[in-house]
Amino acid sequence: MKNTLLRVNDVIYTSCIWVAGLSVATMAVIIPWGIFTRYVLGSGSSWPEPVAILLMVLFTFVGAAASYRAGAHMAVSMATDRMPQHLQRYIEILVQLLMATIALFMLIWGIKLCAATWHQFNPSLPDLRVGLCYSPIPLGGALTLVFILERLFFGDQSRRRAVDYEQLEETNEAVS
Repeated sequence: MKNTLLRVNDVIYTSCIWVAGLSVATMAVIIPWGIFTRYVLGSGSSWPEPVAILLMVLFTFVGAAASYRAGAHMAVSMATDRMPQHLQRYIEILVQLLMATIALFMLIWGIKLCAATWHQFNPSLPDLRVGLCYSPIPLGGALTLVFILERLFFGDQSRRRAVDYEQLEETNEAVS
């Protein structure tokens, strides 16, 4: 069961990386197109900037979840590294519980925000609902929560092959 859950999380992580990467790549195409239409064609397109902003929001929240699993998020551990080993484990659990609180906040209030703005439409993109624009917030919260629970129950998985491509993983067992 444990290995199945870890493999599912590997797929979720890889999907997060692809979504974040494709968001950045798409922004890299959209922004020059907007500049080209504005300065070369003399008539700027109205859609590149709002689409790029939406992609940046998607990249931020989905990429943050992937970053959390990879252990690439910002962490200040100077004080905890100097504590006794038995206290470090309790601090680690406290940090994970605080992170879970933040992820739950994003999930619950993000869903409420999406629901409250679902019947509004984006003025720059009239066919796009505002609630859909805010959907990366609860999505990122849910994905982060999955990775937090994984870390609480199975430990740090940042050395798995799906996360660290340079790591030679002999088995599909959890990395402790």
